[in-house]
Amino acid sequence: MSEWPPNPQAAPYLPPKPPLAVITTSLIAINVILFAWQIFSGVDITSPSIAAALNWGADYAPLTFLQEPLRLFSSMFFHFGLPHLLFNMWALYVFGNLAEHTFGRWFFCGLYLLAGLMGSLLSGYLDIRNSIELLQHFDPTLLPRVSAGASGAVMGIGGALTALSFFPRLARQRLALDKRSLVTIMAINLAFGIFATGINNAAHVGGMLMGALLALCWYAAQHYKWSKLGLFLILILGGVLCYGFYLYCLNMIQEILPLWQEAILQMQAALNR
Repeated sequence: MSEWPPNPQAAPYLPPKPPLAVITTSLIAINVILFAWQIFSGVDITSPSIAAALNWGADYAPLTFLQEPLRLFSSMFFHFGLPHLLFNMWALYVFGNLAEHTFGRWFFCGLYLLAGLMGSLLSGYLDIRNSIELLQHFDPTLLPRVSAGASGAVMGIGGALTALSFFPRLARQRLALDKRSLVTIMAINLAFGIFATGINNAAHVGGMLMGALLALCWYAAQHYKWSKLGLFLILILGGVLCYGFYLYCLNMIQEILPLWQEAILQMQAALNR
């Protein structure tokens, strides 16, 4: 039922807006600012050189595991040109807003970083396995490659939302999740990583698995009404899992240590030419 003429003093109903996704916005800003800084310092905007990528923290498994493990983290914030950055930031905006409102800011932040780290670790693990195989028969495709980008972390967010979509919606979840759309998007991304060249699909899979695992733990914590300390412990356990996997990779490297030391020397020589 309505009145006529309408009351000019009656304010129209506006549905409440969801709160600003602060962490998602901050992560996008950090990536964009770092990219702009790189461009102003002379890095090619469309096709950065290998030297530039390494100078800005990209991941090269021999260098990362033998000398600079911080690259497991820093590589999440370097992108190979503007198209790479724009695609990842668009995906982060779409997935990140939904995930941040679902999981809460700080759990989402921890999930993002841990998924990115696990993506880097799984990528390094496969480089180790390939290098061990390389000792048996030479195949140039098995040589470690330089990699970087936020896609492992972004796939972690997608994996978390997809895993969550298979379970009944909790009261804590403000927004509904479309299972069919999420599964389709994740499948397309994984297939694209398999069939397209120049994509580190291992990082995608590692991030996705970590994101899904943390999401399932979060769901259990919400279902059984754990305190915020319980959520914090879930992130701590995720960090322990990453560290344990890192130590496992270091142990595997002993078999290929001379090969990787030589790879570092060759890379440095190539960059100094």
